[in-house]
Amino acid sequence: MSMDEYVSFEQIPFGSDDFANNPESRCPCLLLLDTSGSMGGMPIQQLNEGVLTLKSELINDPLASKRVEVAIVTFGPVSLKQDFTTVDNFFPQPLNAEGDTPIGAAIATGIDMIAKRKQVYKENGVGYYKPWIILITDGAPTDSWHHAADLVREGEERNSFAFFAIGVEGASMDTLAKLSVRSPIKLKGLMFREFFLWLSSSMKMVSSKNPGTPTQLLPPSGWGEV
Repeated sequence: MSMDEYVSFEQIPFGSDDFANNPESRCPCLLLLDTSGSMGGMPIQQLNEGVLTLKSELINDPLASKRVEVAIVTFGPVSLKQDFTTVDNFFPQPLNAEGDTPIGAAIATGIDMIAKRKQVYKENGVGYYKPWIILITDGAPTDSWHHAADLVREGEERNSFAFFAIGVEGASMDTLAKLSVRSPIKLKGLMFREFFLWLSSSMKMVSSKNPGTPTQLLPPSGWGEV
């Protein structure tokens, strides 16, 4: 194997780190998605369509397509489905419903990913916006979650990220309220598409300003019950 071949092979997992060609500040958005058995049938189908909506909405926005980076972690078990990448390199794979609901482990994994991604930005001299972590679940944790709740609280206090918990029908809203500093929002029915339209609009709005600029969030109208 020649050195050229070796290098190109090595770069495959990091194809999204195109900071030389795209020096825009990055706006990381991490999706922690419940793919446990109870999400089977229509919920997982609607969730898949929602993720595709997010991609199509962001890629049609010239600035957001360069700035917003999406990553996906599913549970359970906890699995990295998509590392951080701008939407031109984001090709959502169909998610399947199976397994339990290790929410605690998923959150801890996600927060660690955010910290590592920030380090990559710093090493490449790229600015970044406060990352968003979106947890979507229809159940209650099947693992220990108190440590994850501490990590969320500490991260929010340090302004390291913004954590949003979205409960699908059947979710333990009481537990989500203990996991999240912000009030969890209950999804109306299976309005995943409407939620992801809200998320893409929010990402477009945030990424159109300079990093650190306060942004008034869009209300969760149409898809959420607070």
